[in-house]
Amino acid sequence: MTKALLGRPAVAKFGAWAAVAALAIAALPAARACTSILVSRGASKDGSVIITYSADAPFMPRLLRIPGGTHPPDAMVEVRGWEDDEVRGKVKQAPRTYTVVGLMNEHQLSLGETTTGGRHELVDRKGQLDYDAMMLLTLQRAKTAREAIATIDALCKEYGYGASGETISIADRDEAWIMELIGKGPGGRGIVWVAARVPEGYITSHANMSRITTFPLNDPDNWLYAPDVISFAVEKGYYRTDSGKPFSYRDAYHPDQSPSQKRACAGRVWSICRRAAPSQNYSDAYFRGAEGAEDYPLFVKPDKPLAVSDVMALMRDHYEGTPYDMTKGIDAGPYGSPLRLRDLAFTVDQKKYMWERPIATQQAGFVVVTQSRKALPDAIGGVTWFTPDEASTSCFTPLYCSIGSLPAAYERGDYQKFSWESAWWVTNLVSNLAYDRWSRVYPDVRKAQEEQEGNLFRMQPVIEEAAAKLAATDPALANTFLTNYSVSTGEAVFRRWQEVASAILTKHVDGYLKNAKGHPSAPGYSAEWLREVVKSRPDQFKLPENKKAEETDH
Repeated sequence: MTKALLGRPAVAKFGAWAAVAALAIAALPAARACTSILVSRGASKDGSVIITYSADAPFMPRLLRIPGGTHPPDAMVEVRGWEDDEVRGKVKQAPRTYTVVGLMNEHQLSLGETTTGGRHELVDRKGQLDYDAMMLLTLQRAKTAREAIATIDALCKEYGYGASGETISIADRDEAWIMELIGKGPGGRGIVWVAARVPEGYITSHANMSRITTFPLNDPDNWLYAPDVISFAVEKGYYRTDSGKPFSYRDAYHPDQSPSQKRACAGRVWSICRRAAPSQNYSDAYFRGAEGAEDYPLFVKPDKPLAVSDVMALMRDHYEGTPYDMTKGIDAGPYGSPLRLRDLAFTVDQKKYMWERPIATQQAGFVVVTQSRKALPDAIGGVTWFTPDEASTSCFTPLYCSIGSLPAAYERGDYQKFSWESAWWVTNLVSNLAYDRWSRVYPDVRKAQEEQEGNLFRMQPVIEEAAAKLAATDPALANTFLTNYSVSTGEAVFRRWQEVASAILTKHVDGYLKNAKGHPSAPGYSAEWLREVVKSRPDQFKLPENKKAEETDH
């Protein structure tokens, strides 16, 4: 779940992360949001450390850039909350802060998150830092993943943590780390946490459900944890040292493993595992709630190294090709739509049911895929591939980590009013035009994606080679070059999606389908769907037999 990666453009104001997620935290587990994938350098095709983050909540994101700089010793900065942008006091400003674009800073450090909830009694609403302010402060103060872990811990100790349990994705140009944390409740200060380095050649993922269970206590190269992560659990009665069982972070701090939570959360992890490593034939039993079924491994070795485009494809998943394919069946409607309206859980005749919860979901406010690359200078190696709305119907655009400005269309918009000049609204228009006639409209959207993103991937090495040559003699000019490229590319993607929206409406107006010459036809419905309609109400749609015509035929 998220409040927002992005919010009102601001300098050193952390309320820029707009939010609506607070209400969703208290809702059914099925309503929880966000999906994140972490790819180690050895598991990527080009040596990138990659993380993804789908921020799934109904809000209007505006792309955020916060310039870095030096600050006097007594400088303070306001901490702003969510929903009403209320100022939650001030914190000490760091002597030196780093430029942040989206969720990556100028040293190629990037963060993502999913809300895991956990024990309700460990939430301290008086804590000054919600996870969004905590993450943004960390990006401004840390250079590496290990520094980020230490910074998160220090900030929460000093100012208090006010949100529920979180799983944080952390990546720098060398390493990817998954960190799980939760507060200590009212009156407590700081967090209990554990963090694991993703082994080289492996990936991991998380989707609103704690992933870390048991862990070694003597492997600081790969595992870090709060000194009191076990003793605090013992003190609170969450773990007994005489139980004969090793300590499990998830069992202690996130004991809820309900069928609905597994269905909504573990299902997304399963789909990432089965697509990244199909040879392993991962069972669906755990996420379907089978008694005694084994959870999915924290770390998975993909069958082949993943390109950035492969990781983007994972974020566009609706369980296609599985028994849970959301584009199949009567629930997908006449045009095989993966759209399922909230709430995911529903009741019919006193029996409980639940829609599938896919990785690509209509309520996403934005999706990012970040690249951090050791072989390149920071200004060139760090890229955020960003799109507003959800990944399956949108187009990613590259934003380099040290750029000086942003594409204007990605900063504009009002959640209460549609605008042709807002990238968020135009991207949402395309997705909403596609949902209702998916099987007819989505092929055109996918074609535009492949063309646009394919061109960007082909241009990337050319742009970066030119930027590297400039950086060797004039780093400032190289930054200007990358800024101009990022801005112009973002605006070009925006204009293309304006054209896609117009083309969809023109081609599919009033239920007709126009051919290449503009001639309309009425393709009707599939035989499979018509069969289901007739099955549900056979007498209503059946025509009376024409006996007189039959006698004439005889």
